[in-house]
Amino acid sequence: MSGRIGIFGGSFDPIHLGHLVAAEQAREQLELQEVRFVPAARQPFKVEGHEADARHRAEMVRLAIADNPYFVLDLREIDRGGVSYTVDTLRELKAERPADELFLILGADAARDLGKWREAGELPRLATVAVVTRPGAAPPAGAGISLVISAPGIDVSATEIREAVRAGRSIRYLVPRAVEEYIAAHGLYRTGD
Repeated sequence: MSGRIGIFGGSFDPIHLGHLVAAEQAREQLELQEVRFVPAARQPFKVEGHEADARHRAEMVRLAIADNPYFVLDLREIDRGGVSYTVDTLRELKAERPADELFLILGADAARDLGKWREAGELPRLATVAVVTRPGAAPPAGAGISLVISAPGIDVSATEIREAVRAGRSIRYLVPRAVEEYIAAHGLYRTGD
């Protein structure tokens, strides 16, 4: 039986409500059977690296999506190690699930850089590229982008969350409660190491 599968990758350093809203809107509007959250081992454009170790980032994703039966944690990029390239992940998924229709879900920021991605021209051949944007915001123009998903704008970024933690400010209502507790319990983002 074939299905419609969303692939939502990223650093998730940490995962926040903006990510979850985008994924849920994509799931609903594209009628996806599941959305696979794929944390990167190491993103090629993050030369300074990630602040939280890959296993911490994966665990925060697991906690954040635990109550949504349509969301799945996919550890393939972390297990593969090294720099994570979306084209490799899509090829693997296509080989594993040849009958499924794949949708690559991107935020507007990621979509703006799509032309710089490794083998960018291959991405639309492997999956339908769908960009999540805020109502009233113009979607980024670019080759390979097939669909635009309108989602409520939640103006939050992982960078701001890390800065808030370092400064001792609250991140409540920016991340799921379980993620907030995990960050505190493991002392993540305190020093920027």
